[in-house]
Amino acid sequence: MNILVKSLGSGIKKIILNDPKTYNSLSFKTLREILKAFKKLDKDNSTKVIILEGAGKGFSAGHNLKEVKSLKKRSKYLKLFNLCSKVMIQIVEGRKPVIAKVHGAAYAAGCQLVASCDLAYSTSDTMFATPGVNIGLFCSTPMVAVSRKIHRKRMMKMLLTGEPIKANYAKEIGLINEHYSKSKLNDEVLKVAKKIASKSNLTIKIGKQAFYKQLEMPLRKAYLYTSKMMTLNMMARDAHEGISAFLEKRKPKWKNK
Repeated sequence: MNILVKSLGSGIKKIILNDPKTYNSLSFKTLREILKAFKKLDKDNSTKVIILEGAGKGFSAGHNLKEVKSLKKRSKYLKLFNLCSKVMIQIVEGRKPVIAKVHGAAYAAGCQLVASCDLAYSTSDTMFATPGVNIGLFCSTPMVAVSRKIHRKRMMKMLLTGEPIKANYAKEIGLINEHYSKSKLNDEVLKVAKKIASKSNLTIKIGKQAFYKQLEMPLRKAYLYTSKMMTLNMMARDAHEGISAFLEKRKPKWKNK
């Protein structure tokens, strides 16, 4: 198995990229296992938050270049890149918040994976890159996710030079939320995960869906859409419970309905 799934309690599940010999490269096998794991956890009502991390020396080096070179046929290349895209779309369109916990390096499709997650935290010495240009293979699919997180000119510099960036700069440009020392990263990520897990599952699901959909809309259409989503949310029992709890100065008791 190239993927491990562990429960951390409090509705928090962890997906671990577990192919350290290839620096957790995103091979066909690994991508299929990631997609299967995310789909399964997305349907699991006990799962409230998902943490994604890599085993070994780092997060992920991106596609397995030995495998990529061996494919040779156009149809096989397309199958690989389409599968990778399905994984990224599943993370974005899934109901559960996903937190990337990154160490070592996140390159190419590995950087794409980080950018696709809702939140991302790393060690202070983590490096990020879209280095495809260095090997004659422009990072076209990784740029879809990364360019939706950072400014165009900063994205183009990463793409055109292939140079890696440090965690402090990745935070500055919006690729990650924060970076910490190796000793603090796990505790800080768990702290955020537990805070999110304490909220209404239903509210989080509605809000995550609305966030990504409205980003792609013109202003007026976005307001029309989010007004409908707010109304849908307001019809839920959890919204009434949350408002009542606030007014009564008590902790809400979520029913996720």
